[in-house]
Amino acid sequence: MVRSPGAARIGGLDETIFDEMSALAVRHDAVNLGQGFPDVDGPDEVVEAAVDALRSGRHNQYAPGGGIPSLRMAIAGHQRRFHGQEVDPDTEVLVTTGATEAVAAALLAMVDPGDEVVALDPYYDSYTAGIALAGGIRVPVTLPPPDFAFDVDRLVAAITPRTRLLLLNSPHNPTGIVLSRDDLAAIAEVVVEHDLLVVTDEVYEHLVYDDHEHVPIATLPGMAERTLTISSAGKTFALTGWKVGWAVGPPPLVKATRAVKQFLTYSSGAPLQPAIAGALDLPDSYFAGLSATMERRRDLLVDGLVGLGMEVTVPAGGYFVSGDIRPLGFDDGLAFCRMLPEQVGVAAIPHQVFWDDPATGRHLVRWSFAKRSSVLEAGLDRLAALAG
Repeated sequence: MVRSPGAARIGGLDETIFDEMSALAVRHDAVNLGQGFPDVDGPDEVVEAAVDALRSGRHNQYAPGGGIPSLRMAIAGHQRRFHGQEVDPDTEVLVTTGATEAVAAALLAMVDPGDEVVALDPYYDSYTAGIALAGGIRVPVTLPPPDFAFDVDRLVAAITPRTRLLLLNSPHNPTGIVLSRDDLAAIAEVVVEHDLLVVTDEVYEHLVYDDHEHVPIATLPGMAERTLTISSAGKTFALTGWKVGWAVGPPPLVKATRAVKQFLTYSSGAPLQPAIAGALDLPDSYFAGLSATMERRRDLLVDGLVGLGMEVTVPAGGYFVSGDIRPLGFDDGLAFCRMLPEQVGVAAIPHQVFWDDPATGRHLVRWSFAKRSSVLEAGLDRLAALAG
């Protein structure tokens, strides 16, 4: 008998739910309201800048491990422009292969086997994988449905002498909550008291709706020196396939993350990096227009799902709407989502795959509104069969 090829720490890290549901969507020609990628490309001028970089021959070899200087400078400028942060592009910025690599590299760099990592529950699935690969112990701070409200007392209860790091995500995937300034101030007080590190995933920073505000926790007192802030170009510029992300933070955290990252990809996307540098310098109207457009699509999807009889939590940010399928006569989101592409012609993502205790989100389904209005309308038309 051949021994198991997998290390114990990767037990359960199989094909992601996104691959499974997207494959079902393709197989059944379903409207894909599951995986969070746009169905249109980003700004033409950004795409053309990448084409120019490819053809010029100046960016077709390895980029510097930390990212090309113009992109690192653009990221520093973005932090100053939108968040009032002064960042050294040479020592406090690291370009990564998307935010997923940045999170994984940070966890591998900062977490030793047996360290506890506290994270908001439900989690984006790469967080559980990254913590497991680092040998860490995942500790949930649950955002209970239906409103997914953050409660600092839950955070305090999760902290132990073994806690090393807090992994934050706001705007939050999959719930769509945006942590308020008061929430973040309470979190910062706990973090400083217990001398924790913070890794914060803010890829939806420009996708915030209504009167909500995105506040990077690194801008709060006592947090800059202990926080690694991660974001990416994918969601902001509808270029998810380019996988250009970054991490910003104090030199020791950036240096540690880069030390790991250099043995994962070293560098990637060389001809895409100058294009993203230009994208980050787009006028304010682009960023405001993006948020306004996505808010309209959110409202279209929310209204449509409510019209079908579903109970819906309206997201304050991000790409996703969470819906309770029990009023439609279903109570198992995974079975529901596996049935949906073939029988109804729509794909979605079951919430339960994101939760520490899957039973908490068993009745919920995540729907993406990062699609053209016509696609959302087509999906809703097909879903009408469920209401019938």
